[in-house]
Amino acid sequence: MRLRPRRFRPPRRLPHWAGTLTWKAAAFITVMCCGLAALLGVLVHVSVTNQTVGEARGRALDRLAEVTAAYEAGDRLPPGAGLDLPGLPAPLRELATDGHRGTMVGDSDPHPTMWAAGPASGGRALAVQFDYSQGAHAIDALDRSIVWSSALAIGATLLVGAFAVTRVTRRLHATAQVARRISAGDLDARVNDPRTAVDPRTRYPAGPQDEVAAVAGALDTMASSLQSKLMSEQRFTADVAHELRTPLTGLHAAAELLPPGRPTELVRDRVATLRTLTEDLLEISRLDAGRELLELDSEPLAPLAERVVRASGTETEVRVVSDVRVETDRRRLERVLGNLVANAHKHGAGPVVLTVDGPVVTVRDHGGGYPEYLLEHGPQRFRTEGGSKGHGLGLTIALGQAEVLCARLVFANAPAGGAIATLTLPQDERGAPGPTGGEGPTGAR
Repeated sequence: MRLRPRRFRPPRRLPHWAGTLTWKAAAFITVMCCGLAALLGVLVHVSVTNQTVGEARGRALDRLAEVTAAYEAGDRLPPGAGLDLPGLPAPLRELATDGHRGTMVGDSDPHPTMWAAGPASGGRALAVQFDYSQGAHAIDALDRSIVWSSALAIGATLLVGAFAVTRVTRRLHATAQVARRISAGDLDARVNDPRTAVDPRTRYPAGPQDEVAAVAGALDTMASSLQSKLMSEQRFTADVAHELRTPLTGLHAAAELLPPGRPTELVRDRVATLRTLTEDLLEISRLDAGRELLELDSEPLAPLAERVVRASGTETEVRVVSDVRVETDRRRLERVLGNLVANAHKHGAGPVVLTVDGPVVTVRDHGGGYPEYLLEHGPQRFRTEGGSKGHGLGLTIALGQAEVLCARLVFANAPAGGAIATLTLPQDERGAPGPTGGEGPTGAR
């Protein structure tokens, strides 16, 4: 007999909503309320049942004493009393014939009956009985009341608990949303929980704070500190670049007056590099400040890409699959494409191909591709791989300008080798519909 291999079945996962704090708190409250209600119900049931049965047993024994006295005096026994009455429970009969008295609730009668029996002459049992229906009905009514009151109490507690937990989770969701906005670059985002208000005289919270308010206050403080440090760095970068422009301009003019020769060429080359670096730093500081203004116009994309390639002076092949008009800032778009082409030639290998397919422009080289840190973490200023020359600012500027243009710039490596930069532009209303999609990995080399 050949056994079939069993297929591996992954364990079933709980739905997403089951992991939220609201549902966890609701389940915890429900379990605790059910347990507490069951415990209290059992205690009340046992206590009331013992009291009711005890009173009935006392009445039965008192009546048995009266019947025993009448039996010994030879008087007529009252109704419901006699020797070896039919229906007398067997355990109680044995107890009486053994010379003891006892009581017992009969369970074989049509109605609940309380029995009491004692010894009589001739090894017989003298017994009395009376209706126990009222006590049994009282216990049943009590049990029903316990069940209904427990259900109402559990429901009310669950609603109140869910309301309280929902208020807390709503504040936590708001705090998490602000944290995501901060991580996305919105450093002005704040929770502004009123419970985190600080008394300006004492510098302490004006009122009592719970844990959520403490987290919200810590997040606001962290965001303010982070914003202050980043703005300080941006101002420092902008001030340094601005202060370098004046001496570099004079240095450039002085370099032009030097006599021709190899040393002069080296000086002019270094001065040009410093000027380019300074201008890049100024541009990055303006992009970081978020004060760039667009000058939109409708442009045909293919001729603009061809102009950028001609201006670069590089051997770049331009392929036009389909042309389209885009509403964009021509100067900024030329800056983005120029940086992509220059980066492909500087850090990649030929052939370099620029392809225009509707509102999508791709620049591909056939070099070693983008490094992993670039694809994972995005632009890294002043970081290059493999000892290559450069400051790592070209694609940082391209990415910043693309964001100003509301375009999507994605960097990836081709399966066959080489780096691919894909720029998706917003279209002019007169252009053909272009593809849309989510964000991809971005970076700069």
